[in-house]
Amino acid sequence: MILAIANQKGGVGKTTTAINLAAALAMRGRKTLLIDLDPQANSSMSFVDMREVQRSMYDVFIETSVHLRDVIVQTSLPHLAVAPARIALAKLEARMTGELDAPFRLKDELKEVITDFPHVVIDCPPALGLLTVNALVAATHLLIPIQSSYFALEGTDDLLETIEKVRQRPNPELRILGVVITMHDKRTALGRDIREQIRKVFGEKVFKTVISKSVRLEESPAYRESIFTFAPDSSGATEYYSLCEEVMDRV
Repeated sequence: MILAIANQKGGVGKTTTAINLAAALAMRGRKTLLIDLDPQANSSMSFVDMREVQRSMYDVFIETSVHLRDVIVQTSLPHLAVAPARIALAKLEARMTGELDAPFRLKDELKEVITDFPHVVIDCPPALGLLTVNALVAATHLLIPIQSSYFALEGTDDLLETIEKVRQRPNPELRILGVVITMHDKRTALGRDIREQIRKVFGEKVFKTVISKSVRLEESPAYRESIFTFAPDSSGATEYYSLCEEVMDRV
């Protein structure tokens, strides 16, 4: 399974989902690689001391002599490794414009490590540029986090259009694994209305597990931990473990 986690809207819980889903898979004994393609590098920072990172995904895309295998860092969590990002990824689009193989770089690199890491989770940037396209071309499955907010579905048309374009040519095998509702406040009428609205649009694709709004979830990356070690008894830990179960069932 190569699972891209994408939504071009920022602040929808994409990185939180990538971090905790990768950690949950690793805790189940599944060898997992978390690839960080977001220039903000928040997924990387959650598991790795960035001062010790020599090479990153930027080098994999830019340098022909640097491969994905060269940048992978083992985390303190058994079975979980990270391919870290750097802020330099933000310049990638300009550097690679016009290169014919640009959308296929990640797919080609993954062929070399997929036997070592049968489970790959890709944290995409909040944009539909070259990095997200690389993730969609390389992925077998796509998970879309949608924030439980008034503008929840804004921009999803663009994402679905991009998915269709990728399916037409470079990756006909790509399938939407599901939509996860994040930052949900079940106490409010608005929260309940939006949940219904998302279900109307995506139907069966919506995961039963809903990720609640949680201070603990927001704090854990700052302490370089997943929710499972930072607050194992929290609702966030229970919900992300439950989401992991659903992901495995659907795959």
